[in-house]
Amino acid sequence: MVKTRCQWAEQGGEAMIHYHDQQWGVPLYDDHQLFEMLILEGAQAGLSWSTILNKREGYRLAFDQFDAEKIAIYSAEKVASLLANPAIVRNRLKVAATINNARCFLKVQQSHGSFSDYIWQFVDGRPIINRWHYFEQIPVSTPASDQMAKVLKKDGFKFVGTTICYAYMQAVGMVNDHLTDCFCYQNNQQAVLK
Repeated sequence: MVKTRCQWAEQGGEAMIHYHDQQWGVPLYDDHQLFEMLILEGAQAGLSWSTILNKREGYRLAFDQFDAEKIAIYSAEKVASLLANPAIVRNRLKVAATINNARCFLKVQQSHGSFSDYIWQFVDGRPIINRWHYFEQIPVSTPASDQMAKVLKKDGFKFVGTTICYAYMQAVGMVNDHLTDCFCYQNNQQAVLK
């Protein structure tokens, strides 16, 4: 039986199909995974998601499996090695933002108990279930992503504009933006209702 997917998933090879089918839009509440996705979405700025997805393992290795405590204290030597590492996007501002965001992430954990509680507040703790029939209907930002971007920036985070925040919300399942005819739409909705 052929599965109907969101069209973008079919255009990026097996890695993209796996990401679409298994991860994109599935609600995430684990702080470590939420941090990883925040870093990867920021790294995507100006690039395609397939570029970042293909470098994901390289990012995990280069950034100590996204251990925020380790990243927060990276030395100048470590930064230099990252900027020479072809397994990641070698952009000085994005590498600096990753270190900065690790520090901000740790502060949020201390002040809010968890990053998950902090980030899910923008959708009142429950995924928004949209009903898009066509890819063109899906927005690139919403009032919720505007608010998230505003708060994250106020709290010191970098590479967290409203478009990046909305892509993040989609990736971590804060919104279900699978098209209604995609098999993942129903799967994700049922997972929320359990």
